[in-house]
Amino acid sequence: MVLLGTLCYNIKEYRLSKEIAVRLKMTRSSKSTRLYAIKSTYDPKTRKTSSKIVAKLGTAEEVMEREGVDYEGAIAWARAEIAHMTEKEAADAAAITVRLRPAKRIEKGLRRSANAGYLFPMKVLSELGLVGICDDIAAEEGFEYNLGEIACYLVAGRMLSPSSKLATFEWCQGLVEVPSFSEHQVYRALTVLAEHSDAIQAKLYKASERLHRRRTGVLYYDCTNYFFEVEGADSDSDRQYGLSKEHRPNPIVQMGLFVDADGIPLAFSITPGNQNEQTTLKPLERTIIDEFGESMFVVCTDSGLSSKANHLFNTRGGRAFVTVQSIKKMQADLREWALDRKEWRLPGSEAVYDLHEVNEVKMWDRVFYKERWAKDNEGFEQRYVATFSFKYMEYQASIREQQAQRAAAKAAKGAGAVGKRNVNDPARFLSVDHVTAQGELASHAVVSLNESKIAEEARYDGFSCIATSLEDEVSDIIAVNKRRWQIEECFRIMKTEFKARPVYLSRKDRIRGHFLTCFIALLVYRLIDERLNHAFTCEKLLSTLREMNMLELAGEGWVPAYTRDDVTDALHDAFGLRTDYEIVTNRQMGKVLTASRSPKIKSTK
Repeated sequence: MVLLGTLCYNIKEYRLSKEIAVRLKMTRSSKSTRLYAIKSTYDPKTRKTSSKIVAKLGTAEEVMEREGVDYEGAIAWARAEIAHMTEKEAADAAAITVRLRPAKRIEKGLRRSANAGYLFPMKVLSELGLVGICDDIAAEEGFEYNLGEIACYLVAGRMLSPSSKLATFEWCQGLVEVPSFSEHQVYRALTVLAEHSDAIQAKLYKASERLHRRRTGVLYYDCTNYFFEVEGADSDSDRQYGLSKEHRPNPIVQMGLFVDADGIPLAFSITPGNQNEQTTLKPLERTIIDEFGESMFVVCTDSGLSSKANHLFNTRGGRAFVTVQSIKKMQADLREWALDRKEWRLPGSEAVYDLHEVNEVKMWDRVFYKERWAKDNEGFEQRYVATFSFKYMEYQASIREQQAQRAAAKAAKGAGAVGKRNVNDPARFLSVDHVTAQGELASHAVVSLNESKIAEEARYDGFSCIATSLEDEVSDIIAVNKRRWQIEECFRIMKTEFKARPVYLSRKDRIRGHFLTCFIALLVYRLIDERLNHAFTCEKLLSTLREMNMLELAGEGWVPAYTRDDVTDALHDAFGLRTDYEIVTNRQMGKVLTASRSPKIKSTK
């Protein structure tokens, strides 16, 4: 309401009297003592006071077992719970009146809003103990700055405002709690973080086991690369020209990544962009064995990492491998075996099928298989599991048809449009001839669709193959291989949501420090996603955190300026960092900030 030129904004009214106080009630029996929180209310019409149970706290015996206390301790615990309930009720009923004058201009340079979404990643980082890990490193190195604080804010910034280190520092000034470090300290911190990258990864892995049971029986490994917005490679850096997965002409670095069976990152490494990716697996795997304390696991990779050296390495020490096997690159007899449409089976069935005779509609989404063990010329034996799916066959045929149409469009433009071709380029279906069909020398190149090439590729439609050293059930091996999508999703998140590339750093140590923060950001996201039971997409979760802004009322507290929805409810319930009240007083926000820095994990029971 408007009163004497002053706008009075009543957020809440304060009403708290003795008759609504919460108190403890105990009901004893021969076997147990039941604990209740009750509240008395007064009815002015009947002039009577009645009591009702507002919470059942269980039995004293249950509290004693759960909390590890005696009977008196159980009663003290119950009274403390009731005191907390009373305090919360009083806070909910508190009155705050803010006076805003329509004729008064806002103060210049005064911050009026801040982001609070960063508190949830910061809470996970506190539970992982990143500050403590960095404090130990700082003490060892004699590093005078707050390395842990810098690392945490760099990770939060990578998740919620991915940009340059300067822009991240400026973003930090718009948070509820502004950090104390200065901009120039960030680059020094990257150097120190890079020097201790392996140790930090190992300690984070061990700490993460407190937050989520890590399933390391199967580990997935893959490589990708990240480009730089610069010209020229560096002789003493990882930044080199290599085969870019995005077909860019820029110099690149290469990242190798291990994730567990749930897609939660385990370890990573950065190697020069011109290094063969097959050689990156064993060094990082040795780090996991030596530093992480994991030695018996199955390594699953795609065909690009399927080298004999890697296979041999993972047949020792209780390890095994599952890898995609390119049928086109198999020995001739094995290739014909895999493409033969006879002798196929379905998992869990003894029936044998001829694919020529199978009802395609009825078996549309079923996966057929055949298997055999085979040795190479040097006596190395592995198991091959070939699979076939009519659904996959149609998908591949559809993709090839689209590529053939694009190839025909290129052919119409002449030889100049063909250019350099790779294995997945539609131009692979083109033939460039300098003679006519009659064998005469042509005055110009003749470009045409190579129908025989298209027909040859059609032979492989629907077929795929796995190579493994395991003797497990075929269905289990196929299931392991199917989950490779999780590591591909990890790379997509880092590239699109965290904008890990292009990279603008040049020094080798700072480049590696940058990717360490990207790796930790991915770990934090995956742990949040696990705690929220995978209820929301990555894009939705991160966009919600980015938009969780609070309006600051000087001297009073913080008012949410975001839309409360299912995501914000899930975050608050999972972490207990409540910022979704009509107003969060400065005292309450202080408690939220303290909780976000606490390594204590909120119980999900």
